[in-house]
Amino acid sequence: MSPRNGATEVPHPGGPATHDPPADSPSGLDELVVRVASRLMPARHDTAGTAVADTLRVLQEYFGVDTVFLRRHDHERRMSVLVDECPRREPVPEPDPLGEVPFDSDAVWRATEHLGEPFIQRPRDSPASYQERVREASGVEEVSLAVVPLCDEEQTTGVLGFIAFGDRPWSEREVGALRAIASLLAQMRARTEAEEQLHVLASYDALTGLPNRRLLFPELQRRQAAHRTSPAALLFIDLDNHKDVNDVLGHRAGDEVLVTVAERLQAACRPDDFVARFGGDEFVVLLDGFADEESAREAATRLVRLATAEIRAAGQLLRRTVSAGVALSVGTATADELLADADAALHRAKTDGRDQVVVFDDALRAETVARRDLQIMLRRAIDRDELRLHYQPEIDLHTGAILGVEALVRWQHPRHGLLPADAFIEVAESSGMILDIGRWVMVEASRQAAEWHERIPGLDAVVRVNVSPLQLRNRDLLHTLAQCRAHGPLRGRLSLELTEHAVLQDVDHAVSVIREVRNLGVSVALDDFGTGQSSLSQLKRLPVDFLKIDRSFVRDLGTDPADRAVVDAMADLARAFDLSLIAEGIETHRHIAQLLEVGCRRGQGFLFSHPRPAHDLDPMLADGALPLPTRSRRTATAAIP
Repeated sequence: MSPRNGATEVPHPGGPATHDPPADSPSGLDELVVRVASRLMPARHDTAGTAVADTLRVLQEYFGVDTVFLRRHDHERRMSVLVDECPRREPVPEPDPLGEVPFDSDAVWRATEHLGEPFIQRPRDSPASYQERVREASGVEEVSLAVVPLCDEEQTTGVLGFIAFGDRPWSEREVGALRAIASLLAQMRARTEAEEQLHVLASYDALTGLPNRRLLFPELQRRQAAHRTSPAALLFIDLDNHKDVNDVLGHRAGDEVLVTVAERLQAACRPDDFVARFGGDEFVVLLDGFADEESAREAATRLVRLATAEIRAAGQLLRRTVSAGVALSVGTATADELLADADAALHRAKTDGRDQVVVFDDALRAETVARRDLQIMLRRAIDRDELRLHYQPEIDLHTGAILGVEALVRWQHPRHGLLPADAFIEVAESSGMILDIGRWVMVEASRQAAEWHERIPGLDAVVRVNVSPLQLRNRDLLHTLAQCRAHGPLRGRLSLELTEHAVLQDVDHAVSVIREVRNLGVSVALDDFGTGQSSLSQLKRLPVDFLKIDRSFVRDLGTDPADRAVVDAMADLARAFDLSLIAEGIETHRHIAQLLEVGCRRGQGFLFSHPRPAHDLDPMLADGALPLPTRSRRTATAAIP
């Protein structure tokens, strides 16, 4: 039997050898087993191949045989698969006819399939036909064969084999040692296969089969080191609005889309490119050979278009778009920086409207550096108590009575003066600092409300506080409200404003949080209403008290019939769901008249007051009302039945 095909052919470069069996003393064999164990027991899944090769070499030298081989059984395909041999053939033919051998190829292979005990075959025991085939195949007159099974608790998992040219007897002690060594090999294989499985589970995405972040970062570091002289590009891909697929068609359909995109990305890439699932609906592709922005943009655009062509999911053909950021390795110091650059480009693609590819360039680098510096300074601002609250009154559009104030955060910058929220709130949200800022705003607004109610008897005005999407998702919101109660009761004093966009990210969660908030006596307003995509069924589920009409619909009231139609529809919805309307951005007399005509009696805007520090509002709150412009008072009176 050859090292690859049992008792059929024995290819070997040399002639017959003279074998002097090594001493089979118990001590010598015990030392051999210990020596083999020292190689196999520490082996891991990534070093098992080396451990096996060393073991076969040691066994060949010790027993003085011509070939030692290790094969594993593939019972599902009924194949014997070569793992390694010593010495190895040079060269190995391609394809290797002896690499995988069906068990049914002949009687000897069939016998090894379920071999339970060592099998020894010496020339005198071999059929004459077998020895004749050996002579024809190798020119060797005789061969001896020893095969020892590798077994687990249920079946034979492989064989360890020895071939000697000529007659080679095997003593019982030698066979006993081979049993022990075969057991060590079987144990190592079981252990390393389990480790390999854990490695696969930890390193590959279970849904798509792509490498995950754990494999991505080492691969990125390796390639980045190699690309200091050879250019490459990193493509960061995000499926636009993938949550909509999950919400409308279900998560199974969403998974179908992800799997399809993964398969198409792999198919569209070259063999040396690398595709990974970064997480959620994000993928990363490493592309070799791109040194300039234009060629990288063209390649990335072509790739994402191929990956997102019509996709069938849940029995429907879907047209999906993606946003992608590209960074080039040229001039980038580290793998982390390359990934950060691509992420910054992806962020720009999404903020600029999605469905596009953006390549990281010098201008974007400057913005990224400025953004990073802003994050650092904003963190210092939080720690150094540089945040301030200004308040804008909300009034009764018919009487001028102050019904509430909206708390708006400002930053008292040491160099640039008082900065509005627009200058830093986006960075606060993307960095997570909005949680600290939002917590401070809510507690400070509650403290200020308590102070006003204590100093101004009969005050009937709430302080409205904006809640970011991240705050809404974070359970810390309710804990913060508990802190606010330390300044006094919240009922009638505090109201929270949630944007339509924040609520739509997870309606079920939003409904649960809103109910708990209202149980504390805190009213809730749906802010920027009309700018999202909420349905009537979703609005019906939300236990809110107010709808705030976004300033974008108020700005052209009286001149744009479309805006008037939208506001009319909002007013009808508010009446249908028994909600109060609040208008933002009132700047003209015409705005007041138009709003009163549709039944909106509450509003705020520069026409009445800009946001002011708390002490500037003291006289207004003490008076309880703001004077309305005379013309708008006449118009308002005429509009009220």
